[in-house]
Amino acid sequence: MKLTLSALTLAAVFATSAQAQGLAYPATRKVDQTDTYHGTAVADPYRWLEDDNSAETKAWVAAQNEVTDKYLAAMPQRLPTRRIYTELYNFERFGIPFSEGGRYFWSRNDGLQQQNVIYTAKSLQDKPVVALDPNLLSKDGTVALSGLVPSRNGKLLAYGTAGAGSDWQTWKVRDLATGQDLADRLEWVKFSSAAWTADGKGFFYARYDAPKEGEKLTGANYFQKLYYHRLGTAQAEDVLVVENRDDKEWGFGAEVSDDGRLLLINVWKSAGSKNGLLVLPLPKGAFAGGKPQPVTLDFDAQYTPVAAVGGKLFVKTDKGAPRGKLVAIDLKHPAPAGWKTLVAEGSDAMTGASAVGGRFLLSYLHDAATLVRVHAPDGKALSEVKLPGVGTASGFGGRWSDKETFFSYTSLTNPAEIYRYDVKTGEASSFKQPKTAFNPDDYETRREFVTSKDGTRFPIFIAAKKGLKLDGSNPTLLYGYGGFDIAITPAYNVTAATWLKMGGVYVLASIRGGGEYGSAWHEAGTKLHKQNVFDDFIAAGEWLVKNKVASPATLAINGGSNGGLLVGAVTNQRPDLFAAAVPQVGVMDMLRYQRFTIGWAWATDYGTSDDPAMFKALYAYSPLHNIKSGTRYPAVLVTTGDHDDRVVPAHSFKYAATLQAADTGPAPKLIRIETNAGHGAGKPTSKIIEERSDILAFIAHTMGLEVK
Repeated sequence: MKLTLSALTLAAVFATSAQAQGLAYPATRKVDQTDTYHGTAVADPYRWLEDDNSAETKAWVAAQNEVTDKYLAAMPQRLPTRRIYTELYNFERFGIPFSEGGRYFWSRNDGLQQQNVIYTAKSLQDKPVVALDPNLLSKDGTVALSGLVPSRNGKLLAYGTAGAGSDWQTWKVRDLATGQDLADRLEWVKFSSAAWTADGKGFFYARYDAPKEGEKLTGANYFQKLYYHRLGTAQAEDVLVVENRDDKEWGFGAEVSDDGRLLLINVWKSAGSKNGLLVLPLPKGAFAGGKPQPVTLDFDAQYTPVAAVGGKLFVKTDKGAPRGKLVAIDLKHPAPAGWKTLVAEGSDAMTGASAVGGRFLLSYLHDAATLVRVHAPDGKALSEVKLPGVGTASGFGGRWSDKETFFSYTSLTNPAEIYRYDVKTGEASSFKQPKTAFNPDDYETRREFVTSKDGTRFPIFIAAKKGLKLDGSNPTLLYGYGGFDIAITPAYNVTAATWLKMGGVYVLASIRGGGEYGSAWHEAGTKLHKQNVFDDFIAAGEWLVKNKVASPATLAINGGSNGGLLVGAVTNQRPDLFAAAVPQVGVMDMLRYQRFTIGWAWATDYGTSDDPAMFKALYAYSPLHNIKSGTRYPAVLVTTGDHDDRVVPAHSFKYAATLQAADTGPAPKLIRIETNAGHGAGKPTSKIIEERSDILAFIAHTMGLEVK
């Protein structure tokens, strides 16, 4: 693998590539559609592409895919990149085990199975048996497991499935002794798991009313309701536990306390971290009706239940503590004035908390790398969980009475290894260690710090082959997200591993908008401050060029969903800085995003065009509305799925059509539309390999990187 740009300028590579393959985009019909926002007229000529059911939209999708497939098929990098990706993807992978009712459960994939298989065993020494194999649910692997929750006695398994990548779920119940499903079937479930009552007679779940005809994948999702389903009864007989007819944005998550005596209800109103909290007694571990009572409904901070023990509710919150703290609430006197701080806010962001074995296991991020600290029931600090290095650890679930827990540890160059942790002794032992064709010893990761436009400092993680020569010629892929309080931390993924093996450098940027440094860090990248996110990402690119890791001719950017928005925005703002840009399932129309499915819930990060001040800010960076005709752009490959009901594909459709119609230079502007696929969750292995290897091959082709 070598870079061959010495004889050609980047523009010549673009022009030669496009002309050699006879690139001609499909004609996209324009309509006379103009909307007026607070006195400003905004044209929307491709509004018709929002109709995912129309024959014209489907024909447009087919025509775009034909052009893109032809272009990708002609790239000499495509097949060797797919071969490398497949080779690295083909390794045994395990999920984090958990126990319930005297059984252990975990997922396993032998390497190239379309979906992970769920196994169970009564001890870690026993030979595991298959509890559920999602690969048997569809011929093409597009029906995926979306959740599973065993009953308290370990005899039944409630599980959700989703088809073609949709967020809509169907929930069923399996008898683990017979391997057969019961007659129970729950539809129109979305953004919900299941929570069994301790008596095993039923579980709580949340759902929406059935959508109107033709709006299954695009209609707005409002008025979620929390129900109790009793086994053996029809869904129509489910008991409504809580709803809010006066606030259409309320949604619900439910869990039952370890002792089975309390239902804890998380009330959410958006994709942000601020929420309310309700409790409902469950006498003798059974649902007996009643009205849930509020612990708080202020929606002014995050309130995450950790455990309910001895009449006290332990909650992780950022109320008055932007980096998080742990508090104890006396349920007989739950007013906030009586809350007791057990673990105060520290210098690092508290990102997770669990209660296992009579201990609190608190996860923190220190400059975007995980630390885990152990605390006694009174909050006293006891120890730290020893981790292998600077990376990401997750898991640590369980009950207050458990003696053990499990966690995974990973870094940019180390696949996730699963550990068993003995809470009493503090000893961690390896449970499952993956064996891959990727040799982490050949590579190294270093953490550097970048200063943004306004002086804010943030970390980036750079993975590369040992002995990297810093001369600006390295093909480099920069990834970012920057939103919704989601921390971007170093973790192994096959896309990065493949790029490294192709001879590239992979860079992860932990920018504002995420949760790397707590709620203040998140809020600094939201609404009227959203430009900070783009400035950070641009600063990361400039740092890589200044420090001769890459050059504008060898730097590509990638991100998905909110990260797709990020890529689209910075491509408009700094097209000169990048050779290639790949926005995946991106939020590209910032003026209309709130009109579809769950888009309204993103307003906590974005604001909406209904507000005059927010309209001005959104209009200033919206990827769809800021494409600069007459400016030379990098090569762009847009990706989406035709069944994406999270970020509807119209975002990418309209963005790609606008790019293709503008004068942005000879570099290709393509869209790859995966059929029978959604936002990403549950995507079968074959589609993952094809899509992501195509992305890397496109970037390599743009840079003139030879792949063998």
